[in-house]
Amino acid sequence: MTLTSSYTITGETRGSRWLVTCDHARNTVPDWVAEGNLGIAPADMGRHIAYDVGALGLSEALAAHLDGPMIASDFSRLVIDPNRGEDDPTLVMQLYDGTIIPANRAATPDQISQRLERLYRPYHTAYEQLAARRADTVICAVHSFTPQLRGRAPRPWQVGVLHAPGDRRLALPLIARLRAEPDLCVGDNEPYTGHLTGDSIDRHALQAGRPNVLIELRNDLIETPEQQAHWAARLAPILQQVLTESSL
Repeated sequence: MTLTSSYTITGETRGSRWLVTCDHARNTVPDWVAEGNLGIAPADMGRHIAYDVGALGLSEALAAHLDGPMIASDFSRLVIDPNRGEDDPTLVMQLYDGTIIPANRAATPDQISQRLERLYRPYHTAYEQLAARRADTVICAVHSFTPQLRGRAPRPWQVGVLHAPGDRRLALPLIARLRAEPDLCVGDNEPYTGHLTGDSIDRHALQAGRPNVLIELRNDLIETPEQQAHWAARLAPILQQVLTESSL
């Protein structure tokens, strides 16, 4: 395991084609960012706005099943969002799902530059190095979503598969395979569309031509280690089957 202030890598010597990624793994705020406090309540720091609940444990277990490495961010998406391009206006969120983030509203350009240099860019450098470890890397990005945004309708999907127009080679077969499971409601680019210019998949998969898929799990289904282990064991053989049948 490799530990840094901006990312964690597990299983880096594993040999398969798969690379599992977790962009929103933790809700950590470094002590050098607003003295470790973004100015929101602890309850909000425990919500989906600060990190993808359950995604880290799922990613670790899934990577083990797939015999591939896993990289996870070690900072909250509210500090700086690694799944956004550097020029994206939501890179440092000031308002998210009804919660104002005071430390971000007050952040200066120099402070944002420091977050880029110390957190965002080292994460993406390590991500690219892992992706480039072999020529046939396949990326599986793991995220989770909240069952309901404030003031919005409940989300019925247990699983969402997100994809960009430029590469649906794994996503569409995966959606079809998951929809063959009688107990699953599977979203196709739900609960949101799967592409932003400069996001992690764009940067490390689409621009390099690497096969990829982004999976979203509803976070109430992966809150516990037992649930995370269950979903990893369920998804891994499906992912491997879809990859094998794709002949990519």
